Amino acid sequence: MRPEKVYRTQAIVLRHSRLGEADKVLTLYTPYLGKTRAIAKGILKPASRKAGHLEVLSHSALLIARGKNLDIVTQAQTIDSFSLIRDDLGKTFAGFYASEIVDRFTEDGVSSYRIYCLLLDTLRWISDAEESSIPLRYLELHLLEISGYRPELSLCLRCRQPLKESTNLFSPALGGVFCPECGEEGTYYVRISVNALKSMRFLQRSGVEDARRLNVRDALMNEIESILRRYITTVLEREVHSTAFLELARKP
Repeated sequence: MRPEKVYRTQAIVLRHSRLGEADKVLTLYTPYLGKTRAIAKGILKPASRKAGHLEVLSHSALLIARGKNLDIVTQAQTIDSFSLIRDDLGKTFAGFYASEIVDRFTEDGVSSYRIYCLLLDTLRWISDAEESSIPLRYLELHLLEISGYRPELSLCLRCRQPLKESTNLFSPALGGVFCPECGEEGTYYVRISVNALKSMRFLQRSGVEDARRLNVRDALMNEIESILRRYITTVLEREVHSTAFLELARKP
């Protein structure tokens, strides 16, 4: 059967780039098509009716026409604009980080309903939360798992014995934890405290509703963030640009 000339889908707008004088190319994450790109024609014109429905981080219902090279968004209606994120600079940067990291970890046209729901749940959590660190760590750990990079947090990578309640060593290069007897402190290992390891395990195995109940000190969350940032940078072989904005938002 020939594909339909138009189709409907929900989508979260991950990013956009200008195309000519009035158009934009949108990068979208959809429930069943995965990550895809489409053109929003005339969106930069003052009279455009679609512009407000296709901002970055918007969750919208779209009607899309199939095109020769890129599909074309013909109608858009906002489901959730995440206004509470847009009205707070720190939350805005957290939302941008969430969209960028999903963009980095996914390929065009590879469907993952789990990633779509994960991103949507994370944006809702950021919108509701007073602080965005825990939602972002939850996103990172579950995105790593779905993408095949789940860090080993229960067994020592070398001796395969359960990790004891002591300061262990995380290897960003190998994606997991070594016990003190098997790991060596130095450039290739990061010390990980007992409470950081417990918190990461909890986030890794929990659904979003249980994870929302986690409450940790700032110093502990900073430790977890630093460990995951090094691991993610190793996996992606590059920095996530939005981390610089997160750091900027924290400055007094």
